[in-house]
Amino acid sequence: MNSLPLIERLIAFDTTSAKSNLALIGFVQSYLEELGVDSALVSSEDGLKANLYATIGPKDRGGVMLSGHSDVVPVTGQEWSSDPFQALVKDSKIYGRGSADMKSFIAVVLATLPEMLAEDLRVPIHLAISYDEEVGCVGVRRLLEMMAGLPIKPAMCIIGEPTGMDVMVGHKGKIAARAHVQGLECHSSLAPQGVNAIDYAAELIVFIRRLADSLAEGGPRDEAYEVPYTTIHTGTVRGGTALNIVPKECRFDFEIRSLPEDDPEALLAKIETFAHQELEPRMKDIAPTSGIHFERLSGYPGLDTDPGEEVVTFVKALAGVNNHGKIAFGTEGGLFQKTVGIPTVVCGPGHIAQAHKPDEWISLEQVAACERFMERLIARVRA
Repeated sequence: MNSLPLIERLIAFDTTSAKSNLALIGFVQSYLEELGVDSALVSSEDGLKANLYATIGPKDRGGVMLSGHSDVVPVTGQEWSSDPFQALVKDSKIYGRGSADMKSFIAVVLATLPEMLAEDLRVPIHLAISYDEEVGCVGVRRLLEMMAGLPIKPAMCIIGEPTGMDVMVGHKGKIAARAHVQGLECHSSLAPQGVNAIDYAAELIVFIRRLADSLAEGGPRDEAYEVPYTTIHTGTVRGGTALNIVPKECRFDFEIRSLPEDDPEALLAKIETFAHQELEPRMKDIAPTSGIHFERLSGYPGLDTDPGEEVVTFVKALAGVNNHGKIAFGTEGGLFQKTVGIPTVVCGPGHIAQAHKPDEWISLEQVAACERFMERLIARVRA
């Protein structure tokens, strides 16, 4: 098996989340058609992007789903040593955007298809490729709507995000939100007559930080995670126009990354309650039109698979490992698990530390390890 040509081909598609993924999906669909494999597309509402779903083998039983996302993060502002959308093989590494996260996994699966088709599979293998994972696991939700209506769903799912081919059974859930603070503008020499949106945003940000500190000090803990507690942090702040003008607007973005033991909705409600009950009354005493409102940007549930599940022992055997762990980053796994009830683990080539940065890369050894993984999978499900 030689996955490199397909890795190079997939990297060449600029599937940054802000752009369409249809060229890549069209290539994959044509590749499948040439092999005699039918596939279904589940498009976005505007028709500019699509998920792909295909089944190899019998369609009357659950089987194993191999899942990956087609989109990649932007390269804007990053200093690359080579063209990020032209794979470069050097020093036993493949450089290119998406090489680690996660086009190499998809390419290995595609390269294995001829071997799958040459066997008389007794258990089907399903292929799911999604869009807009990098912006909050958005696109896969339309695929899940389709899967919810399937008469027979996959019995298990393997998400090929980069884990160094280790088996991961959990990750935190996430809520990303934006706070819009509306104040009252005036000349800074008359500051008490205005409502300083930045000041009130700052008070709310400090409250968020104190809530985060309380979780770190006394909240639930899971030592399987590198950061073993729920975190909340503010990432961006924008507001004001000039120093001599009391700012009328400020907005900031924050996120909650929660353990299963913490309810992220309850944490968000605490933040909103503080804003509405403690800050807004003071603001409205000066300007009734002032206030604070919140906008939900994105979110996905955490993954929390019981280590005793069949999918865990099955994938450990394929990966040749006895241990399992949990990852700091998010995946579509919690959605597959909680929305359509498919037991899921994360196991794929490469390492997250090599992703999302300039000169993203994956080692040829990791690609080879994933190829061996797929060969073991075929051996386990053939007749």
